[in-house]
Amino acid sequence: MTFTTSGYSDYTLLMKNFNTPPILSRKNSGEPSIFDPKNLIREARRQLSIPEGNIPEICLLDPDGDILRHLKKTGEATLNENWACYHSELYNFFLGGFSYGIVGCAVGASYAVLIAEEMFASNCRLVISMTSSGQILPIRNPPYFVLIEKSLRDEGTSYHYLPASEYSEIPEDLLPILECAFSEIPDTVERGATWTTDAPFRETETAIAHCRRVGILAVEMEAAALYAFSKARNKPVLCFAHVTNQMGNVEGDFEKGFEMGSLSALRVIEAAAQAWLNGNG
Repeated sequence: MTFTTSGYSDYTLLMKNFNTPPILSRKNSGEPSIFDPKNLIREARRQLSIPEGNIPEICLLDPDGDILRHLKKTGEATLNENWACYHSELYNFFLGGFSYGIVGCAVGASYAVLIAEEMFASNCRLVISMTSSGQILPIRNPPYFVLIEKSLRDEGTSYHYLPASEYSEIPEDLLPILECAFSEIPDTVERGATWTTDAPFRETETAIAHCRRVGILAVEMEAAALYAFSKARNKPVLCFAHVTNQMGNVEGDFEKGFEMGSLSALRVIEAAAQAWLNGNG
């Protein structure tokens, strides 16, 4: 690879002559995948001697791992012996008398979707993601929550599931179910758009200014891909952003609250899950 005096590689200059960037070429979102999550689960059971069995109907993705660490510290989380995954451990816990599954540190679009695929292949019925995020529009002081209604697709995974578009959106049937879901809890839950990026340390002023202009509330790393997967596979996924920081640009940033915000996050999760159960249980 050679570089020109302008700083562009020959390859980059060549690609400027094409209308379709490489990440979008040779994509057919309607074509089935050769590699199926059920096949991976089958082989994991065989190699790791994992017994047949299901996981809870509602499962959580906990990218920061704070919720799972809290549950383990308090003795509320128990390892699920039926979870057949090479890459993660799933724990069970009870909330409001109902059993949940949780995978910690499922950070980033590709890993979150990989785990979500395997959760649904293991008979999960609803996946909820609760990710920490950086504030874009300063609508209030952090921490607070955002029910993500749509997310800007600035990552790669979503383009393997859906044709190119600017945003991925929450499943339409979930919005009316959640209309009054959070009215009885003390935690603030806003609604709006986020920006999903694969590169958190490349959040430039230009990119942030654009997101502010179009009304994006926060930046995170999973929602656009999870919502694209949700639509393509017709599986219910809910994504929340826990707005906890201003990208380290103020003193004392990244404060989530008591127990790293886990108790607040669990209240939001329980309210959403209960609303879904009332509408779909």
